[in-house]
Amino acid sequence: MTPRISRYAVLAAMVLLSGCSYTDNLFGGSSSSKTAAAPPDQGTVYQIPASAAETNAQPMFNAPASSSMSSTASSSGTVVGQKIQELRGDLAKVKANLAQHQQDMAAAHTAVQTDSTSYFNTVAGINSRLQAGTTAGNPELITAWNTAQSTLDKLSADIGRLNTISTQAAADSSLSSYIADNTRAAFALQGAVDEDHRQLTLIQADNAATSVQIDALLSSLSDEINRQNNYVNNERQNLVTLSQAIKAGQLFGPSLANRVSGPPSGAPMPPPRATPKPQGANTGGALVVINFDRPDVAYEQALYTAVSQALERKPSATFDLVAVAPNAGNSAQVAVNADASKRNAEKVMDSLTSMGLPADRVSLSATTSGDVKNNQVRIFVR
Repeated sequence: MTPRISRYAVLAAMVLLSGCSYTDNLFGGSSSSKTAAAPPDQGTVYQIPASAAETNAQPMFNAPASSSMSSTASSSGTVVGQKIQELRGDLAKVKANLAQHQQDMAAAHTAVQTDSTSYFNTVAGINSRLQAGTTAGNPELITAWNTAQSTLDKLSADIGRLNTISTQAAADSSLSSYIADNTRAAFALQGAVDEDHRQLTLIQADNAATSVQIDALLSSLSDEINRQNNYVNNERQNLVTLSQAIKAGQLFGPSLANRVSGPPSGAPMPPPRATPKPQGANTGGALVVINFDRPDVAYEQALYTAVSQALERKPSATFDLVAVAPNAGNSAQVAVNADASKRNAEKVMDSLTSMGLPADRVSLSATTSGDVKNNQVRIFVR
């Protein structure tokens, strides 16, 4: 009995030793067959590099994921298989163009932001100098104005780039529609094998996803182009007004054209009302009365403020400019006064158009009065 018991004891010991080895491995200990790796240093910090998307300052639309079967599968040798190869080539071209358009749009958008910031800062500097007070026709402000105009021209060029991208993307949209039509038509061709129809299905899905991306790009381009066109058009009008402000050495404000609404420029003017007859100190309800009783009358700031406020109250307002000349003295003196008064009214008219008021919103007339001593220009609102 003793030898048999001894053999059982040896077998049991072997089983226990084997179990200990498994248990040590399970909880991270070493085994007799393998050397365990050293545990990592608890104080070590591992840096995970940023992904391409995280480092991209201008996110772009993600190109649709293409199926490997639709782009790399070999032709089945059938007529439909040959057509599939052509469709794959066209689709690859569209997707490559789309990726390029996205990059071009991102670059153009960055240029727009840079040029807009530069323009805004230049104009703000000019307005700040005018607000603080400066000389009329300050050459430093004229130089700054020229810089602002050049920057605005760059913005126009940026918009041109966006228009070019939009035209190219529209052509790719047409090619995508052509692929969709030809893919549907290929399903009806005879002599196809099952693999051909599977490949056509993959191309159809891939092209549909690409078409969605193109439509999104075109929509974004349209919004950007419209927004930037409106901005540039408004700022061109503001620059004209700003040039008048620099010439006068006074701060005006935005172009009056930005306050105008109603009939578009060039629409027929309503019939002019009867010219008011000046009587003594009565100005007939004039919005502004400018007395030209000395050379170089500084009327621009008061004129801009009055007309601007009138347009705020009534954006569709039109204006009557009336040149009033004294009729005292002989006929020659009356004629001289009347001619000078008309020139004054034309000068005021030029000031208003320089401030952005459309010329078709202003009518010009002249009259004489025995109750005024100096030439006047009166502005009426209707």
